[in-house]
Amino acid sequence: MTDLLSAVTFAPLPDADLAALRTLAHPEAPVSAEDLTRRASTRRPDEHHAQEGAFVNGELRGALSTSVPHLDAHDGWLALSVTLHPDDAGGPLAALLEDRALRRLAQAGAHTALTHAREDWWEHAHLLRRGWQEYDRVWFSTLDLRTLNFEAFAAEEARARATGVRIVPLSELGGWDADQRPHYELIHALLSDVPSTRPIQVWPFEVWLDRMPTLVPDTRGLMIAVTPDGQWVGTSQLAQPLASQPGVVHNGLTGVRRGWRGHGLGLVLKLAAARAALERGFTHSRTGNHAVNRPMLAINERLGFQREAAMVTFTRPVPGSGDACVRGD
Repeated sequence: MTDLLSAVTFAPLPDADLAALRTLAHPEAPVSAEDLTRRASTRRPDEHHAQEGAFVNGELRGALSTSVPHLDAHDGWLALSVTLHPDDAGGPLAALLEDRALRRLAQAGAHTALTHAREDWWEHAHLLRRGWQEYDRVWFSTLDLRTLNFEAFAAEEARARATGVRIVPLSELGGWDADQRPHYELIHALLSDVPSTRPIQVWPFEVWLDRMPTLVPDTRGLMIAVTPDGQWVGTSQLAQPLASQPGVVHNGLTGVRRGWRGHGLGLVLKLAAARAALERGFTHSRTGNHAVNRPMLAINERLGFQREAAMVTFTRPVPGSGDACVRGD
């Protein structure tokens, strides 16, 4: 380890180089520079973020990044990510970069570190050996929209539409400028109800309003369930293209307010979003669900989503953490 430490140098790493390294490390989960840059553009000025490459004798062999988690942004929690060239997978460089990232989190004042690894990746066993604990797991799955048999659900769609609820794309309601506060309150209520290990930390209204138009500029695939009296009671967000996977669009939140559940509106929302995705030229829909979210997993299975290995979220205490604010570097 001493010899390795003396051979490693660190330098800031552009999004393009990080995306290329992550794709090389795990080609089954490609990453694009465009997606990384779009996500980076939504960070607040006071958010912690650091990203650098590890060079061994001048060659890029690994990367580490630390940041505020996208979803589990609880007080005192910060995320770290370590990526290695395939030839270094599981070797001593992994521990070296992880320890460097943990020191950075301690300097930023975090008391809990968070990271992710798919259960069939080498990182999964490595993290367990290093003392990380499983916190949550998400099932990612993909649907070939071209094989979706809409006619098989015609009776259920008719029953749901008999409630008088309309399914309307956000683009036809005025886009992100339409009913911003009611829209946010709908999203807040639905995210707060998502079954997960710990309640989801919902972005404040101003943060949500600032980020979403950047993350999802095309609102044609963002469906809203509108009652006869104009209430917004459900949504399905099949609207964010994945630059690293042409033809694939990400299905984010799908849900219905409690008082309107039991009518099949969740299924109708997903079908409407799927039709809109096909009309926009997409061939596949990709989504992720917490392992404990059995109702939505059941809907996805009926639609034909094919599940892959689970993405596991790990946590551990940050050694030597201080009291500094986790929002600053």
